[in-house]
Amino acid sequence: MEFYHVLNRGVDKRTIFNTSADHARFVHDLYVFNDTKPAPDAYRRIMWDLRSPTSDTRKKLVDIHGWCLMGNHYHLLISERREGGITKFIRKLNIGYSKYYNDIHMRSGTLFHGRTKKILIERDAHFLHILHYIHLNPLDFLAGAEKWRMSGVKDTERALAHLKEYRWSSFKDYCGEKNFPSVIEKDFFEEAYGGVARKSFAYIDEMDLSAIGELVE
Repeated sequence: MEFYHVLNRGVDKRTIFNTSADHARFVHDLYVFNDTKPAPDAYRRIMWDLRSPTSDTRKKLVDIHGWCLMGNHYHLLISERREGGITKFIRKLNIGYSKYYNDIHMRSGTLFHGRTKKILIERDAHFLHILHYIHLNPLDFLAGAEKWRMSGVKDTERALAHLKEYRWSSFKDYCGEKNFPSVIEKDFFEEAYGGVARKSFAYIDEMDLSAIGELVE
């Protein structure tokens, strides 16, 4: 099984998630577009309750193991379920969300900056850091912790509390809260990490800044 860190940002670093409704729509799209079937019409889609789906008849293109939405970009950690699945999924996701965003915010033109970046997780060190790194991104919004990539985190408990409160990532689901459980596949990384949430405190407290530096290059 191969894992990929997938990320893209708004053109000219523009904000692509302006409101909670924008965030919710993108998470909804993570679910709906992860299917071999053609994407539903953007204006006729039903916003399903992703916390308690009644049934799941999708033939998934990918497994989403982790995700995080920031103001002007997103991160995904995914693996392919069928040949060409990642390319098809990302195309549907970016096009679908762009159509929604442009309509709601009364704009036109390209929303995302060029081709989506897709990084194969090849080294053990990268594998051991990547999901934690994705989940730590919301520290950018925590006063006093914005430079965590360069100087680490001084107050681990405060940082962890902030991450647990941030709704727009898979971390809450890994902490046992049903945030958007139908979007992600947790089992592999729960087993591989020996409990993602349980290991997060030690990861933040003993942060390897050199490893973080490699992830953001």
